[in-house]
Amino acid sequence: MVDIIEVKTRKQLKKFAEFVNKLYKGCPYYVPTLFADELDMFSPSENPAYEECEVVLYMAERDGKVVGRIAGIIQNTYNRIRDCKLVRFTRFDSIDDQEVANALFDAVAKWAKERGINGIIGPLGFNDLDREGLLIEGFDRICTYETQYNYDYYPKLIENYGFVKDADWVEYRIKFPEQIDERYERIGNKILAKYELKVIRDMPKKEFIGKYGEDIFDLVDEGYGALYGTVPFSKKTRQLILSQFGLALNTDLMALVVDKDDKPVAFALTLPSLSKALVGSGGHLYPHTIIKLLKAIKKPKDIDFALVAVKEEYLNKGLNGVIFNELMHRFLKMGIGYCETNLNLEDNIAVQNMWHNYEREQHKRRRAYHKSI
Repeated sequence: MVDIIEVKTRKQLKKFAEFVNKLYKGCPYYVPTLFADELDMFSPSENPAYEECEVVLYMAERDGKVVGRIAGIIQNTYNRIRDCKLVRFTRFDSIDDQEVANALFDAVAKWAKERGINGIIGPLGFNDLDREGLLIEGFDRICTYETQYNYDYYPKLIENYGFVKDADWVEYRIKFPEQIDERYERIGNKILAKYELKVIRDMPKKEFIGKYGEDIFDLVDEGYGALYGTVPFSKKTRQLILSQFGLALNTDLMALVVDKDDKPVAFALTLPSLSKALVGSGGHLYPHTIIKLLKAIKKPKDIDFALVAVKEEYLNKGLNGVIFNELMHRFLKMGIGYCETNLNLEDNIAVQNMWHNYEREQHKRRRAYHKSI
């Protein structure tokens, strides 16, 4: 028998967050999120997304032991913009037991239907920078800090409940060449000159964020607005993102192109890979974990490609190549050899074309599912 318990107290929330670390204990491919950040993510007083979302968390217990968990999110901004009535599921984790999975999905579906919802999608979080997509290929590869690993039985549990594919993302591992092709350099310079653009370099992080931060978020909202599952970032959410990723942000790992009025028109963000530093930590910042993290941030060997956004009027004008060429100079100077692309929608050809000139391996695939309720 499976008992479903709604998470309401701080103590229950800690059990909810800790379950996944117990489930994946000893798994070399699982990279935990920071435990404190996860608690804040599901605390209304800490996460401004609660202002635009309705949220419920459930745990499944059997004989007094936690055997599964799930969260349901009604993203009201997304539903309004897309004119739909959907609930998102996220943080679905379970032992390999269909009864447990069914009970968790039943609980979210019942809760959502009582609120006028007619469909359930996921895994999707509060916004596009939250964990999204179920791993369906690449179970023998370590995940990035920005993504979520899951065991290979998860697709079966979800599909047996009646979910069908809604969207897929692919991920690549990119190997950088030892030197940059001068042709790309010449082409990039011609593009910048043609449109009276310039690349921002050598600016301290605090000054960079203060001067361009809001405009960059606006650019990202514009560039990602039509993509699957995305929602604009509120002002408070923008501040939260900066606080969570602030330590890992490095202006040498960003590329920004501005126009003659000093307004951002193209931006790419990469982050030091934190995966190896966090494996086995359970998301807790023990002294040895902090040392590993600081080393990974200060002297990265691999990087994670977080996002790229180009202003609409500059699409298909070669700016993707310009900013990636700019980053390549910095990567080679820093001795960085590999990049994990994170999630690229399988039909987003413009982004995937960025990797065609490099040695690459499409090594992971993720899926979002849909089911009417």
